[in-house]
Amino acid sequence: MKGPILWGFVYKSLFRFRKPTMKFLQSPFQLNKDDLIKKSVNIPDHKFDFSPFIHADSTFLVNQQNIQTLRLLQKDFSSDPQNPEKAYKYVRQLNRMQMYEEALQIFKQTDDFRESATPKQHQQLQEQYGIAITNLKSNLYSDKRKSLILPGVIQLLITAAIIYQLFYYFQPNQTKPKNDNNQKETPEQGVGRMDRFYNILRNNQSVQEERNIPTRFNDVLGIDEFKEELEEIVEFLKNPKKYTDSGAKLPKGILLVGPPGTGKTLLARALAGEAGCAFFYKSGSEFDEMFVGVGASRVRDIFKAARAKAPAIIFIDEIDSIGGRRRAQDPGYSRDTINQILTEMDGFKQTESVIVIGATNFEQVLDPALKRPGRFDKMIHVPLPDVKGREQIFSYYLKKIKFDETKVLATNLARQTSGFSGADIQNMVNVAILNAIKYDRQIATTEDFEFAIDRISMGIGRKNMHVSDKEKLMTAYHEGGHALTSLLTDGAMPLHKVTILPRGGALGFTAMLPEKDQLNYTRRGIIASIDVAMGGRAAEDLFLGKDDITSGCSNDLAKATDLAYMFVKQLGMDDKISLISVQSDRVKTSDQFDYMVDMEVKKILEESYNRVKTLLKTNEGKLKELATELVKKETLSAEEIRKLLKIK
Repeated sequence: MKGPILWGFVYKSLFRFRKPTMKFLQSPFQLNKDDLIKKSVNIPDHKFDFSPFIHADSTFLVNQQNIQTLRLLQKDFSSDPQNPEKAYKYVRQLNRMQMYEEALQIFKQTDDFRESATPKQHQQLQEQYGIAITNLKSNLYSDKRKSLILPGVIQLLITAAIIYQLFYYFQPNQTKPKNDNNQKETPEQGVGRMDRFYNILRNNQSVQEERNIPTRFNDVLGIDEFKEELEEIVEFLKNPKKYTDSGAKLPKGILLVGPPGTGKTLLARALAGEAGCAFFYKSGSEFDEMFVGVGASRVRDIFKAARAKAPAIIFIDEIDSIGGRRRAQDPGYSRDTINQILTEMDGFKQTESVIVIGATNFEQVLDPALKRPGRFDKMIHVPLPDVKGREQIFSYYLKKIKFDETKVLATNLARQTSGFSGADIQNMVNVAILNAIKYDRQIATTEDFEFAIDRISMGIGRKNMHVSDKEKLMTAYHEGGHALTSLLTDGAMPLHKVTILPRGGALGFTAMLPEKDQLNYTRRGIIASIDVAMGGRAAEDLFLGKDDITSGCSNDLAKATDLAYMFVKQLGMDDKISLISVQSDRVKTSDQFDYMVDMEVKKILEESYNRVKTLLKTNEGKLKELATELVKKETLSAEEIRKLLKIK
């Protein structure tokens, strides 16, 4: 047979193959289905019967030379099926002709040649197998996508029909009879229906106003100095004429920035309560919905309502969700909400007595246009309460429960909860009294508050978790290493307690108790903190051996590494790197500098580790005694450890 032949879409079991593109050595001509069957079955020694695989509506051109080549390779392979070279050439030709399923059948039916193949031949066969399986999956996926086109079109048509019917119904110029007198609908009725439809799109979220808010500045504890910033705003809302007559311009917007739970929302409510004005509250996420333009519409609604009820405060919580930095590549509609807020604030008049307050945990992501003068031009940072503030908050919430007033002191609790927010403290007091009630006690004791601190700081205790005696001893040596290093290292943070009770994701932990809130870090203090972090790993190395060092050391090493990098790269405390400070990863540094930093960090960590190993080796008896006592009692306070080890 001369000349090219025609081959249709191939069907076999679940697979259908797309028409491949081939180069022809001679001018191609197309044959119909019957001609193809006649010509293909006349190929001498041809193994494949094309007739069940031919699709009546498709054509595919195959070069006669390819068929002849395939026939020869098939015959050659059949004579010696264990020859990897012949198998490779045969499978390669099948792949070239896009007969991927037939190629995979060769691999499935013949395994012997793989064992006799050289590494190169094995790699070649693997490549051909990959080509076959990849293309087979690709073709199957393509057919699956094609099979979904019709359902997708039907779904689109149904959606379009529903939308058309909605707009047809709400169109104001309909002339259908609407009553018994067969009167036509008036334009006003049509407009009313459009308003109802528009309200559906807006999700029917009405503007909510609060008046006579009972919250006052005295209810906001732990941040007294920041309340003074808002006194002038209260006076302005009460007596705006006093300021406008003098030509004074107060800020149109106030931005409250700080960690979660520090009282930003409470501060805004207290401001409204002190001023006796209307209070409108919205979360940033409430402005936007699935429909374009809804966010901007809600902004207009809330500002319109605030102007009508002036003096008023508009409070937008989590404003970063709508006020993030705008980028040139953002679609225009994605910035409609924040643009509308900026437009409304630009339109404020000094006599309108409307103040916008925004709250966020992420000041750095806000668009600069929000913070320029004339918008949110007063920024108040609301930090976590200091030890004095925490004491005030504890005193306030302790009055609401029954507790052991002789032993539970707000001062001690404030010292133990460095880094706690006001919301954390409220939750902690509640957890303490709930724990007391759980054990049929009417008042909360120091044990209940210790439980509450551990519960919030470290997670849920796992009393029913099975821990073997060996694991308990390992944990005791690990935590004992931290504790003993803390007690014997100058500049280390004071020890509070040690426990080997599993809690959260840890099998034990060592708690430190700073004497006061730490505002600055000293060089000696950072080195001491690195040493304490290394104490657990050093203790395991000394008393359990290198083969029994546990994975629990990973968090300690990560903490020590972070401190060392801060020591070298940010604080400029290293002797070799000296006064260079790189505060951000965005600052480009040379490879040589990065290498120097890495080497200095490695040096600091190794020196710390060796120093702690020497310290614990010198006090080997004390560490063994501490570990033994921890296994017995599971939890020891700093006072108990000092008394046990006779350390002053």
